[in-house]
Amino acid sequence: MARPWRVVAGGLEVRVRATPRGGRDALDGVEERADGSCVLKVRVRAAPADGAANAAIRDVLREVLGCPAGSIVLAAGASARAKLFRIAGDGEALAARLAAAAGG
Repeated sequence: MARPWRVVAGGLEVRVRATPRGGRDALDGVEERADGSCVLKVRVRAAPADGAANAAIRDVLREVLGCPAGSIVLAAGASARAKLFRIAGDGEALAARLAAAAGG
């Protein structure tokens, strides 16, 4: 299975499928889509209003990866369920932490 993240110069890019109002703030694993692409499923309690869900997703990623919130930027998909986050830092180390947290 492909991974929903890739190491890039200066960090990591992560494709996320958001579930706002999901009852808890947590990773829900990796999902392979019908087109063969993969996304990291992230569930948050926040509603998708005024950027609250995006901020909650950033917090989930921050906790899982152990990096400062300022190093995580929403690069695409601010108002969509499919999002792209860029995380600054050691891309290989971040990818290893994310793989461990996502169950593989």
